[in-house]
Amino acid sequence: MIIIFTDLDGTLLDAETYSYHPAVGALREVAALRIPLVVISSKTGSEIEFISRDLRNDHPFISENGGGLFVPEGSFSFPIPYTRRTERFLITDIGVSYARLSVFLDRIAREHSLPVRGFHSLSVEEVARLAGLSVEAAARAKEREYDEPFLFDGDREQWARLEEVTAGEGLTLTRGGRFHHLSGPHDKGTAARILAGWYRQRYPDALIAGLGDAANDLPFLRIVDYPVLVQRSDGTYETGMDIPGLRRTTRPGPAGWGEAVLELIRTDRSS
Repeated sequence: MIIIFTDLDGTLLDAETYSYHPAVGALREVAALRIPLVVISSKTGSEIEFISRDLRNDHPFISENGGGLFVPEGSFSFPIPYTRRTERFLITDIGVSYARLSVFLDRIAREHSLPVRGFHSLSVEEVARLAGLSVEAAARAKEREYDEPFLFDGDREQWARLEEVTAGEGLTLTRGGRFHHLSGPHDKGTAARILAGWYRQRYPDALIAGLGDAANDLPFLRIVDYPVLVQRSDGTYETGMDIPGLRRTTRPGPAGWGEAVLELIRTDRSS
């Protein structure tokens, strides 16, 4: 039994176009073999739900860098703990509230004269332009619960001050590409470890694979049995990924994702 944990942007989705087309062949194999495909992303629950519907994927997912764990009703044959319930999901809230994050970011920007602009202060149109999204996709990206992306236009000394103040509040900063992120004291590995435990309880002999391309994927890649680092679009790889048994794709983004998943399936069949 194979279970796949995967990042989205730069991994299953192209970093620029957000297309998964080069991975379609591998996705068909995953669906045909009924392999659980678990998305672990910095995207919001609304964004992941939209993408999952397009992929026809109804498995659990983890949103906003580990802030929320969403499990469709009936995913497990045993009771699982959860914080709240919706019509479709049992949700475990791991991150701190978005309201706290946005208020904190505004306060420290004002009190310490830091060049910071939070996602909450951007219009849908600004998010669409900055992130290369449609207006509809940008609206879903703004439906945040646990993680505040922000723009920072300062120097190293100002960033160090931001880190100091944030740590004093018990919160976490993560450097990103288009945006940096402010969140609670959690990462993708926090929620992945919980979900992997439930899967191992259901499938004791399961092989859990993980695919990611960036530093924020390191925490969940460390806990899987079969970690894969996906090549970047410029042919390089994220540095500092010190994980035993780490595999690297020879192609970037979804093409590399498909390559790795098909190799995983072939390896599992021959073992």
